[in-house]
Amino acid sequence: MDRFRVHKTEAGIASTFVPVQETRADMLVRKPVGRQAAALKYDFLTALGAHALAQSKGPQRLVLRLMTLITARYNWAHDELAVGQREIARLWGVDERTVKREMAKLRAMGWLVVKRQGARGRVTEHGLDIVKILEATKPVWAAVGPDFEARMGAGAGDGPNANVVPLPVKTDQAGPPPDVSCGTEWALTQAIFHAEDPGTYRAWVQGLERGERAGGRLTLIAPSRFHASYVATHLKDRLLNACKSVDGDVTELILHS
Repeated sequence: MDRFRVHKTEAGIASTFVPVQETRADMLVRKPVGRQAAALKYDFLTALGAHALAQSKGPQRLVLRLMTLITARYNWAHDELAVGQREIARLWGVDERTVKREMAKLRAMGWLVVKRQGARGRVTEHGLDIVKILEATKPVWAAVGPDFEARMGAGAGDGPNANVVPLPVKTDQAGPPPDVSCGTEWALTQAIFHAEDPGTYRAWVQGLERGERAGGRLTLIAPSRFHASYVATHLKDRLLNACKSVDGDVTELILHS
């Protein structure tokens, strides 16, 4: 597989197509099917497991729960994870409220992506963002072994083409994700927006602060009257749905400035 690269020359900067050996990470980003499918899946789960074991108890448990869900119910060929919360609760040995919170965390991390929202009689369909998962696990590849690191492609820049500079790619301008350590329904809702719609998060959701919670009614404080009006008109339903996915007891959002 060829990739477009730019490199330095005596005359300045030149661009060319250079052949780059395809790594495990490259192949995993595509559908891991065919003759090498089993080995690709094995490497992916190995990276996830090593990453989990390097974490503290809470994040470790979250990753191990995702691994169990992948091995039990994930459709690799179609990038499809369509499982109801009740079934996940049985698989994880927890209640459905815990499932909602854990799945929201995985969406906030960008590891799970909603492909089709659930409706009456139909569960929400998720996919995996393998690129983000591999980026998160990359620091532990070397701990698995030098062969694994080389196979996954962590050392791709150490060969004879090390002076070849990748063509710059536009990165997410939303900034760091919100802190979800407080565990509030609003912090998790913001994190979901950050992962799924960085532009909207940066422009309209980041500036909203959590106000009072009275039963199912959650108040959000906007920095200005115009900001509150815009969110109430254009984003309120999306925010409410995201908030309900974290805490099903939330029934209404109130915007104030």
